[in-house]
Amino acid sequence: MVNHFEPAFLNLLSSGELAERVRLAHERLKACDICPRRCGVDRIENPQRATCHTGELALVASYGAHFGEEDPLRGYYGSGTIFFSWCNLKCVFCQNYDISQQGYGRPASPEQLASMMLQLQEEGCHNINLVSPSHVVPQILAALLIAAKAGLRVPLVYNSGGYDALETLALLDGVVDIYMPDIKYGDPALGRRLSGIPNYPAVNQQAVKEMHRQVGNLALDERGVALRGLLVRHLVLPDGLAGTAAIVQFLAQEVSPRTYLNVMDQYRPCHQANLYPELARRITTKEYHQALDLAQQAGLTRLDRRQPRMFRKNP
Repeated sequence: MVNHFEPAFLNLLSSGELAERVRLAHERLKACDICPRRCGVDRIENPQRATCHTGELALVASYGAHFGEEDPLRGYYGSGTIFFSWCNLKCVFCQNYDISQQGYGRPASPEQLASMMLQLQEEGCHNINLVSPSHVVPQILAALLIAAKAGLRVPLVYNSGGYDALETLALLDGVVDIYMPDIKYGDPALGRRLSGIPNYPAVNQQAVKEMHRQVGNLALDERGVALRGLLVRHLVLPDGLAGTAAIVQFLAQEVSPRTYLNVMDQYRPCHQANLYPELARRITTKEYHQALDLAQQAGLTRLDRRQPRMFRKNP
């Protein structure tokens, strides 16, 4: 456990490197390669042509204290989530498709994003949890520079679908404290069929290994609240479709057996899932426990277990 903490980005702020990362990231919007789709669009001049439909300003669907996240994130006062609109994945079963694929949300300037971060900190949230950030890293960095100068001092959580470019993760090295990627599939054909991308496992596994290299295993404070490290999410699909066995073996053997893993049981048919026979039902209790058993058999020992807590609005 860690008792003394300062967010990683403060070192980059004091050295001037954070401002340089903002500049470099903004330049890349002109022929965008921020995410692995690398659409090459000038998102400043022609945002409507970009795969993510997002221009120079990020779109935000909502923000606030969230008590439904993993125990180390929600803590006692909630995780300060900012939900970004659009996504670089096109998952046919997305439970938030109105945000991720229909673009529900409003443009937010860097100053407005920074204000959201500071407000969430003021409300007592343990962290700033950036949901679906992969396509808006330049906008996040610009906001973070403003917020850090104004007193932001809580960990930054990068909560992504796991389809992240190594070059963009390099911009986040020393910025992000907690990486929380999904690992969705073990089979590239499934990623193409269900999320519209041809190479999900290869890109995802490279990204997860880089995330772990940057921040290591999840470290907690004396209350069990996350400060720094990697936390992975894996959604169990019907009939073992997601390839859980291969995914947990990858984590245990190529990342770390001490990886904190949330094996998620909340799959339900949403969006276009009913058009795919293999996705047209919820998972069973047996399927979920089989996934947990696979994780334990692979040697993973830190599985998310929800514990009842007395939540408080203010620290």
